[in-house]
Amino acid sequence: MGYHLAGFDVTGVDKDPQPRYPFTFIQAEAVEFIREHGAEFDFIHASPPCQHDSECQRIQGNTHPDLIAPTRAALEVTGRPWVMENVRGAVRKLHAPVMLCATMFGLANYRHRFFETGGGFTLVQPAHAVHTVPQAKMGRPVPPGHYGQFVGNFSGVPLARQVLRVPWMNRDGIRECIPPAYTEHIGQAALTFLDTIRLGVAA
Repeated sequence: MGYHLAGFDVTGVDKDPQPRYPFTFIQAEAVEFIREHGAEFDFIHASPPCQHDSECQRIQGNTHPDLIAPTRAALEVTGRPWVMENVRGAVRKLHAPVMLCATMFGLANYRHRFFETGGGFTLVQPAHAVHTVPQAKMGRPVPPGHYGQFVGNFSGVPLARQVLRVPWMNRDGIRECIPPAYTEHIGQAALTFLDTIRLGVAA
């Protein structure tokens, strides 16, 4: 949604059906799709499954595939600018990621997501204000004057939709989502980068 708001024509790819997805959708294995079709797009955003590096999943003892390196390899051969997103637990595997926090975009939340860039595209790290508002415990109801942690089997889906500006999402989508404000910010930077490339080619 954020890339759409920034001005992109968006195509989404996932191995599972996504009936709530509002844009063009292709059901396919994403890494393989990038290898075969990535060069056909102006800009690529990839979000390898975060469960392998998620604190919640480690606590539960669940195991998930680690697709960060294969995703990067696929992105690098496209020749296109790209961004790859993941959670804090994956930072050690990301190359010089930029961190985005909901507070940077005026959202009442502390959701941190980390973005590695490539294909010539870079992001500037925004200033990050100190967290001063208390945060509700993970998955618990949000007391007055607190920010919510909308992860796991959390309560308060209507509040999460409002706070993260994702009114179409259900609980499953919300707990894993990147708020559209983040990708709108990235999308605006990507369009500026693409315009610079086009001007350079035209010159």
